[in-house]
Amino acid sequence: MPDTLLKIHTSALAAMQDGPRPFGKWAALVADEDDPDADLTEENFRARLMGSDAGAEALKSLWSRTLTSWDFAEAPEWAPNAAPRTEERRATAYDLLRLSTDLRKALDAVVPVPEIPPATVITREFTPWYTPEKAAARTFYWSAYERKLWDKGWSDAAIASLDEASRAVVERLADPEQPEARQTKGLVVGYVQSGKTANFTGVTAKAIDAGYRLVIVLAGTLNLLRAQTQRRLDMELIGQENILRGADPGDVDSLVGIDYVGDDDNDWPHFIRHGGRPSTLGAFDIERLTTRDNDYKSLAQGIRALEYDKREPTRPLHDPVNLHRTAARMVVVKKNKSVLTKLVKDLKQIHGLLGELPVLIIDDESDQASVNTSNPKKWEQGRTERTAINALISQLLGLLPRAQYVGYTATPFANVFVDPGDSEDIFPSDFLISLPRPAGYMGVQDFHDLDSAIPYEERTYANSQEKAHVRGIGPDMDDRLLEAMDSFVLSGALKLFRADHGVPDGPFRHHTMLVHESVKVDDHADLALRINTMWHQAGYASVAGHERLEALWQTDFAPVSTARADGLPVPESYAALRPYVSGARQRIGSGGNPVVIVNGNSDKYFEQLDLDFDRTPHVWKILVGGTKLSRGFTIEGLTTTYYRRTTQQADTLMQMGRWFGFRPGYRDLVRLYIGREEPLTKTRTVDLYEAFEAICQDEELFRAQLVRYSALVDGRPQVTPAQIPPLVSQHLPWIKPSGRSKMFNAELVEIRSPGQWVEPTAYPVNAPELRHNSKAWQPVLAALGDDPMVFVHLDGEDRGGYTRYPAKTAVISHTQLLTTLGALNWARPGLLSPHLQYLSDSSTFGCGTDDWVVIAPQTSGPSSVAATILGSSPLTLVQRRRNARGAFNRISGVAHRQSAERIAGLRGLSEDDPYATVFHQPRRGAVLLYAIADPDLGSPSSLVSDGRIDPGKVVLAASFIPSTPPNTSPVPYVRFRAADSSAATRAIVEAQ
Repeated sequence: MPDTLLKIHTSALAAMQDGPRPFGKWAALVADEDDPDADLTEENFRARLMGSDAGAEALKSLWSRTLTSWDFAEAPEWAPNAAPRTEERRATAYDLLRLSTDLRKALDAVVPVPEIPPATVITREFTPWYTPEKAAARTFYWSAYERKLWDKGWSDAAIASLDEASRAVVERLADPEQPEARQTKGLVVGYVQSGKTANFTGVTAKAIDAGYRLVIVLAGTLNLLRAQTQRRLDMELIGQENILRGADPGDVDSLVGIDYVGDDDNDWPHFIRHGGRPSTLGAFDIERLTTRDNDYKSLAQGIRALEYDKREPTRPLHDPVNLHRTAARMVVVKKNKSVLTKLVKDLKQIHGLLGELPVLIIDDESDQASVNTSNPKKWEQGRTERTAINALISQLLGLLPRAQYVGYTATPFANVFVDPGDSEDIFPSDFLISLPRPAGYMGVQDFHDLDSAIPYEERTYANSQEKAHVRGIGPDMDDRLLEAMDSFVLSGALKLFRADHGVPDGPFRHHTMLVHESVKVDDHADLALRINTMWHQAGYASVAGHERLEALWQTDFAPVSTARADGLPVPESYAALRPYVSGARQRIGSGGNPVVIVNGNSDKYFEQLDLDFDRTPHVWKILVGGTKLSRGFTIEGLTTTYYRRTTQQADTLMQMGRWFGFRPGYRDLVRLYIGREEPLTKTRTVDLYEAFEAICQDEELFRAQLVRYSALVDGRPQVTPAQIPPLVSQHLPWIKPSGRSKMFNAELVEIRSPGQWVEPTAYPVNAPELRHNSKAWQPVLAALGDDPMVFVHLDGEDRGGYTRYPAKTAVISHTQLLTTLGALNWARPGLLSPHLQYLSDSSTFGCGTDDWVVIAPQTSGPSSVAATILGSSPLTLVQRRRNARGAFNRISGVAHRQSAERIAGLRGLSEDDPYATVFHQPRRGAVLLYAIADPDLGSPSSLVSDGRIDPGKVVLAASFIPSTPPNTSPVPYVRFRAADSSAATRAIVEAQ
């Protein structure tokens, strides 16, 4: 029986392609034609939304797609002043639909306003060409990909977010139809194992719809990784008809040499179907020049395979008459010298057409192999020497004047520091796009308590990411390898339990453990042998083995899952879980060996491992390896990680964070066993967990800077990609952006920071400089009152609603703060100088702060230690650790910042925080001041003598927030000047 109400709603909403209109009126018009007796009351509408049958679910899906499309619409005429993904935008849509308050609430419950931030874009000015109208006119492959994502279970909001982010890339490419040839170069920054492939698949779909007719995808350095990318594009974009190329799927003889069909790939039925050859459906075909099993070798059909037929031979290929009636070619190649050399050679044979051919080059993991790492000191006579892959990419760009290069990476710093003055290189000179953190992704925030306001001793499995997921290993503790293996078995049993209790089996297809201690192949063999021996001695079927697992269940998994399972099934006892332990043990130990070593350098080696997660039904194994596990190789189902390897390179460290990713249905089961205070050199140790935290904070700060400076001022970009390097180098000074004989011409001179926290962390370490700094602070210390005032941090549900803390306070003039900050010694002066420039600006657009409240938070309790500094009133000492670069990871605590933000006008006043309210005045900023006793010098109590501390053993560290002016027009947050003003338009200049 047809669902009349669903039919009416579908027809009514279909008539609103240009935006929402009075829904009741349009539904009534449709009903008059289809079913004049249909119940169109709002009561019936709400009842259907609350239902759970198939018809109700279809109605919810219809409204979800419609409302989400309006939520994400780019500058629609019907909501010119309402930003996307906001309550205001949604309310505007409801107003135009003329829906009642009750119906609005019902729809909001079913389709919440998406809380997905947009992609962040740093761009040069460009000429818009990819308008919504132009995008909608040709959307064959994007629409097919969109349908595929719906079939995979993507939410409407996730698809709309991908649509938005991929459009941001495509609109900054050159118009493929434009007469003049122009290249663009960009970089898309995602997260480790976060779905960057989905973005470049969407970009590819839209680009070929728009007219790009050759797509070259540079996919990894191993054939396994290249084949995985090829398969993904074949399944989700290219589709069955383009793969078959007219072959009859029922005729075995016609399928010889065609991959996937028959029994070759169990997922073949799930490959996209277009309903016929695209060229017969009014679109165009995609011809593959590579297949899943064959990288680019040479053109199988001869050079003809790269020749393009023109409908109008007298017109260039990029003319719309020709462009939209010719097939696209797709090449998915490995970053290999031999492979790329053959591609370059074949392209040279059709040189007459290359100037007319719109080309898209996608470079996956663009900071690997693609970046030129040759030593600039070896360059002679102004000629750049290039590494092999970089040289071949440069040749491709030189051959293809209409090529658009888009790099994808999770660790962008290598690409950002490419010489922007090298026109033949891959510096993202036109745009840099940072993708939003996707929903459901487990990243650094899920393993570290960044800026947590909760004291360490009060943290629990419920309020601490570290306590829930991280288990330390190091010299002062057992190596815990057997415990990590027990954790792997227990989590596998829990997955099987959940699959048996209503959770789909899909998320649990693979179950893996990663063990990474060394890059040395011999070490891997020894470690694998040790783990294999431990496995067979663990006794997982014995009484002793079950007792050990039960103890780990009771002390670890049961309390963590109780706090964090979020409605997923959790066994009431180990007895309920015990039957599933056997199944997990059998899967992991299948074939007689639970361990797989992943460290080979050849494709043949990887093919022998049977570790193709796409084509293998189940991989339940412990993986032991080194570098090959740390980049590009996505480890599906990763639940337990045992990590002890050290490195001094930030990007290498980040890429090893393979425990980041999507963990549907088992987030609470994820465990990270990681080294604490591991040996780095003969004289230094490193806390791997803290090192990851420091690097991740640098990355998050980089993303935050991109967000801050992406806002347009007077319709123009504040920052261009060429100005990003000096901005980033303020936080990553150990990365050498260019050769010693060169420097970036864009010099950062000012950061305007009204209402923004400034927290320099690079303080000196030697005693004379610290004594000098203490003397500079002495007048401020003398001004602090003896009696602490009590401030309040309001934090909702986590800790009963508020946290109180005492603090000594003083009010000082703006001049006094500038004098103090200007007199300090810094390990890296460049960190603060752009902020000081802003604080010193007395113009209309300057700081606008007259005086400052200094807040020195004090602690209490048996472990609290107070001391006088140069005769000051006693101040309690706090401990902050320096990271491997000698800087503090953070200074101020969230609990202390909130009151300071009230004083500075960033946050509203509250009766619950009376002292902040009393101190607040217009044009007043706030300073948080801490006396830090360096833990490397000993405990605070050991550093204090007769109530005093040597000023050479204490770091007086400050964070500050300038006053927030109300209702002021936005002004540029950053200001640059050319280091060489005679060459102001150049990005790189010779060092003076």
